[in-house]
Amino acid sequence: MNIDSEYIMKIEDTADTRPILIVPYMWIGDFVRGHTVVRVLKQRWPDRPIDLLATSLCAPLVDYMPGVRSRVVCDLPRGRLAVAKQWQLAAQLRLANYGTALILPRTWKSAIAPALAGIPERVGFVGEARFGLINRWRWGEKALPRFIDKNAALALPDGSQLPPEWPVPQLQVPVEESGRWRQANQLGSGPAVALAPGSVGASKRWTYYPDAARLLAEHGLDVWVVGGPGEKALAAEIVAAGGPRVRDLTGTDLRNGILAMAAADVAISNDSGLMHIAAALGTPTMGIFGPTSPYHWAPLNGLAATIQTRTVVPCQPCHRPVCTMNDHRCMRDISASDVVGIAERVLAEAGAHAAH
Repeated sequence: MNIDSEYIMKIEDTADTRPILIVPYMWIGDFVRGHTVVRVLKQRWPDRPIDLLATSLCAPLVDYMPGVRSRVVCDLPRGRLAVAKQWQLAAQLRLANYGTALILPRTWKSAIAPALAGIPERVGFVGEARFGLINRWRWGEKALPRFIDKNAALALPDGSQLPPEWPVPQLQVPVEESGRWRQANQLGSGPAVALAPGSVGASKRWTYYPDAARLLAEHGLDVWVVGGPGEKALAAEIVAAGGPRVRDLTGTDLRNGILAMAAADVAISNDSGLMHIAAALGTPTMGIFGPTSPYHWAPLNGLAATIQTRTVVPCQPCHRPVCTMNDHRCMRDISASDVVGIAERVLAEAGAHAAH
């Protein structure tokens, strides 16, 4: 069940029906958190349609986001300007007659197409000398404490105080769709735990997923390994350790990961995009944090369990992609038996809640 905010924003001009474009961050977890921006805007302008710019990777998420009219899919290359693609995207945006664009990233490149499209209001924080590209400047981003505060503040009227709580991101998968997916993959109907062993950067990856899979399978649970093609080798290791109850469900289509997290009874994940997906779906989610801070990076939805090492190491918090200090103790000192014990408790609590 999602934990939601009681904060209600004052509705602005109900006669305003101009569409709004959100240019979000394109990492999966950040894209999911961008749904909070959608919800704030829908409170402020309930009659203005909202579209999201999306990469091909993130595009399936939009299908499950309430309050979003449609997606505009464009894969701009990283590290170069790609002028021709920017003009193509601008032409596509111009046809939609957007009245407002919220440009969440502070990069110069993210503001080019909305400016070329002539969107009248282009809202963004000061950064990278975007003069002429942004015409509704916001200041004070560095003073905002969390990533979600920096993003969602752009959806508020200029100068507004932050609310005590933000509306949480939501993803809604119809029960029949996840049921069809489960049947198509011959996954049966028993209780299942989804493991998400990947992350951006090896330092955020918990060490003992193979051991956890073996213990969960020994306790009679089905185990699904969920992730992208980069997790194929790790998934094979987990399946080999866990036996026939463990299935490799990694692949190239994010929709597969969304449906797996929706169908699972519990999700166990590193600090990753799949953790944010599972939490936004309302699946009881256990987040494993070693180098990073749950305060800054855990989902707004709340987690069934936040698992952190008891070992204090001087290099925390850390955002290095690969651990270079203290032999990755912040992750190695979280045992498989502890995680499995918490998972079984979460399953029992979820079952008791469903029974009522």
